[in-house]
Amino acid sequence: MTRTIPGVRVNVSEAGVSTDLKRDLIALLPRLRRFARSLTRSAIEADDLVQEACLRALSRADQWDRTQPLDRWMFRITRNLWISEMRKRGVRLGQGHVPAEDATELVSPETGDAALAVSEVHGHIASLPGDLSSVLLTVSVEGYSYAEAAELFEIPIGTVMSRVHRARKALAMRIDGAKEAQT
Repeated sequence: MTRTIPGVRVNVSEAGVSTDLKRDLIALLPRLRRFARSLTRSAIEADDLVQEACLRALSRADQWDRTQPLDRWMFRITRNLWISEMRKRGVRLGQGHVPAEDATELVSPETGDAALAVSEVHGHIASLPGDLSSVLLTVSVEGYSYAEAAELFEIPIGTVMSRVHRARKALAMRIDGAKEAQT
């Protein structure tokens, strides 16, 4: 079966794509979707971006340096596709915000007070400017080191450290402000 999207042609039954790569790619989808969601600020756009990134990866599987983790390669493809999309739209990255009602989609469905607290924290993270929230989620949630995040976002390590610090500081202020508003 062949699927074509602009700039990408993939034959999904192609023998050149290993079943290991397909399996590992499927296992990576939840993390990839979280990352895409932090970039796009939209569940629908995130799904489209992940689909396009997967198709791009499958069509260019021979370009993956297997000495590097698959997630780094996929996150970079996803980020680069998003940057290309933003350039087409004429939008500068890092300026958007997620509406509070959409922020709960960033967490897995849970129940109880813990879920509410997690949802509130994710809502506060989502309300940060995109450049801060993306770096914070990549380092704090996905577990990337500062150096790995710097490589992924193609920015100096000092900028990553600064953005994580500013994001954590802003997050603490928002959480403290929300607590004060409740009392």
